[in-house]
Amino acid sequence: MKISLSLPTAILLATILMGCTETQKEEMNETTGTNTEEAFPFVLPDEKPNRPMSAAMERIYDDYETPQPQNNELFSQFKYTELKGFDYNGGDGTITRRDPSKILLHNGKYYVWYTYRNTKVPPRGAAKSNDTIPSSDWDLSEIWYATSEDGFTWEEQGVAIQRPEKPLVGWRSVTTTDILEWKGKYYLYYQGFMEASGKRGDDCPVAVSYADSPDGPWTPHNEIVIPNGTEGAWDQYSIHDPYPLVHDGKIYIYYKSDFGERPDLVRMQGLAIADDPLGPFEKHPLNPVITSGHETSLFPFRKGVAALVYKDGPEHNTIQYAEDWVSFEIASITELMPYAGAPYVPDAFTDTKDGRGITWGLAHFINQGGKGKIHSKLVRFDCDLSLDIHDPEMKEHRVIHQPDVHYRQGLSAEQMERIKRENTLK
Repeated sequence: MKISLSLPTAILLATILMGCTETQKEEMNETTGTNTEEAFPFVLPDEKPNRPMSAAMERIYDDYETPQPQNNELFSQFKYTELKGFDYNGGDGTITRRDPSKILLHNGKYYVWYTYRNTKVPPRGAAKSNDTIPSSDWDLSEIWYATSEDGFTWEEQGVAIQRPEKPLVGWRSVTTTDILEWKGKYYLYYQGFMEASGKRGDDCPVAVSYADSPDGPWTPHNEIVIPNGTEGAWDQYSIHDPYPLVHDGKIYIYYKSDFGERPDLVRMQGLAIADDPLGPFEKHPLNPVITSGHETSLFPFRKGVAALVYKDGPEHNTIQYAEDWVSFEIASITELMPYAGAPYVPDAFTDTKDGRGITWGLAHFINQGGKGKIHSKLVRFDCDLSLDIHDPEMKEHRVIHQPDVHYRQGLSAEQMERIKRENTLK
């Protein structure tokens, strides 16, 4: 039981404690419920104090670069800008652009590749899909590309990867691509669907095409380069979002898989490594290496690699870091993170040991157009996750939304009805 002490009594106790042994002090604390340790300093020490601390204070010193988010090189807010140069057919749902690749700088131009769907009708679900009606936003898609001088205004160049003839990998849809530059050649990795998405699940392995120029032409490898896992493995059905980086003289491809049964799907991320862009790729024995996130989005940072982890899982809305490129830890917690974030990563393929970070990229907004007109749009994001700039506005650790943003997250009709019933039972 804790005892409340008056001020004179407390002063007397402090005087007595000065002459007590450590054992006597511990006995006194246990009797009175007081703590004779000095209070935590008013000015937060730069070095971790040698004293008992709460779990929260231990994390401050052990898990984060600095106690203040604004001083953490792996903390940032994200700003968004509408892109110019893309037409969406009036937003009727027949054209979609989503899941952009990393940005590549080549001969003074930025390049991006993305999932492109142009169908007569918007998605109608798996049951109503056929050879011309898409089941989902990414069904019956090809991979297109665009170029830009400034990253804001883009010029669409057309198709890069067409759907191959049945039964080759990706005959139903080729989606969610990413780019690798390796020894003077270029490689696009992508998901290759052999059935309409939603028939059983998003089942697809990874395929690849290669070219001598980012403008193509692209030659399909026509073989699976990262196969689905064996029966019962966490990635037995899908290898999504292949994301290549160069590290330690090898190709590191991070990928996402859905596992578990609906409606309790779990999304985590794994790693596959190869000496050659066409494989064979060996999956890391510690997979999954990231336990959250919906898409893969990584970049070299210092000696290691950083990951934008958003949307799904217990560690969503975090930026994580792995010095060994495998053992990821939370580096910061943030908000308004980009969906399908595809940054401009200047040192993605340089095998750097001093990754400099990122400042911008492309992402997508999903579920545009409303019911019956679903499509996605590409968007630009900017941030300060770079060692080479310091942008205080990006480091603000509070985002203040206007009231209408909150009201749009209002109660559903079912929730209102439940509350009404609860009120009648008072």
